[in-house]
Amino acid sequence: MYKKIFLLSFAFLAGMSGQGLSAQSIFDQWMELKNFHGVMSQTFHPSEEGDLAPIKNRSGEMAEKAKVLAKSAIPATFQTTAIKAAVKQLKKDSKSLHKLIQGGKSTDEQITTALNDLHDVFHQIVGLCKDETH
Repeated sequence: MYKKIFLLSFAFLAGMSGQGLSAQSIFDQWMELKNFHGVMSQTFHPSEEGDLAPIKNRSGEMAEKAKVLAKSAIPATFQTTAIKAAVKQLKKDSKSLHKLIQGGKSTDEQITTALNDLHDVFHQIVGLCKDETH
């Protein structure tokens, strides 16, 4: 599983190098996405090492950031049906992850899987924002 995550991350970073927009410029244009990314990076990367304490402690904050992101005005450059759908999915999945953690009956594997899926949706949004053909 970690190999898959590494390969996806590598492919994403490799793809970024030849694109017109960098993740940084996307975040500069869309502050709510940047704010969500802050929580995502501070919870996802520890989970790659088996440390789920950050996501267990901050799942509510992540769900709230996703809610704010979903309510935010999407910059005109990024207003596509696919991005709108992915943001809606991010909000839904963030809320589901928080409920999973708050329920107290989930396994670490279930939490890790849900967080990995949420991370994939986040990267889908960034990738769609970088697509110069939109």
